Amino acid sequence: MLARPGTLRCIECGLAETAPGFAYHGGDPDHGPAYWSDRGLLCSLKCSVAHSLRRERDGTLSDEPAPDIYSR
Repeated sequence: MLARPGTLRCIECGLAETAPGFAYHGGDPDHGPAYWSDRGLLCSLKCSVAHSLRRERDGTLSDEPAPDIYSR
């Protein structure tokens, strides 16, 4: 039996990518999420800033930009 695909979620707050309020690039879900890091998706500017600050405190903030997981 095939496994059901999981829902992508914000790594800070757990909001599902398909939930209302999830920020997409240009407001269009076809363009992918507006925010992400090397560790996963982020649903909003608020979660993006919180994630960056937490990683800076932890000493795990990357010097390299995260890869575009939706590049075609």
